[in-house]
Amino acid sequence: MAVSVDTVYQRVLALANKEQRGYITPQEYNLLANQAQMQIFESYFYAKNQRERAEPDRTAEIDETDISELIDLKLRPFLSVETLPGGTNFPSSINDNGVAYNIYHTGNIFYNGQVCSKISINELNRMSRSVRHYSTTQDQSPVYIDSYNSGEDVLVYAGPTATGTFANKTSGVTIECFRKPKQVEWAYVVVNEKALYNSNVAVDFELHISEEDTLVNIILGLAGIVMSKPGLLDVASQITANENNNQKL
Repeated sequence: MAVSVDTVYQRVLALANKEQRGYITPQEYNLLANQAQMQIFESYFYAKNQRERAEPDRTAEIDETDISELIDLKLRPFLSVETLPGGTNFPSSINDNGVAYNIYHTGNIFYNGQVCSKISINELNRMSRSVRHYSTTQDQSPVYIDSYNSGEDVLVYAGPTATGTFANKTSGVTIECFRKPKQVEWAYVVVNEKALYNSNVAVDFELHISEEDTLVNIILGLAGIVMSKPGLLDVASQITANENNNQKL
């Protein structure tokens, strides 16, 4: 479920007016809203990296308190698994409902649905010379390296082949691709010199519904900087601190 761009705007205005810190125009709000959305979106990748390092032996069992699962859930709307042409080249864009989006970040590489482990070219050479290794993997432990060939991104290997070698795979290779969130817009029509919300053309935040409070806090803080109203930044910081304390209970 997305976060309503109008709900966040009304909360931001209510808090700003409560502190008598001025009015945030729709144009200002749209700029700050998109910056806040990208700030939260980018934080998912840092959080995911930290969790994966902290949980190297994570099992498949999950529950509602699993933070790693929550991060994956928040990233899911932006994820697409794409084929690597020739098993070597990253796609340049992904298609979502007929619209092409540039790829912001890539994740796991797969061979026939199995996650590939990244290794160095020296490790690959050692594995290629190990009869014990490639004769027992049976495509269960695919690996990849950064390609040393011009015009290629990666090379994926698994074994054995019919000739009993650890071989480069040119098909069945896919990769996780993430696009950026769509641009937020609080759209409006002017009636009696007032901006009235137009839900027909507005674009909501694509973030998880749990990010509503965080969006409000970040936008308030950014608004305080833009309008030279440090009091707004103080309010946003206090709300954020309370939210963080509650999450630790």
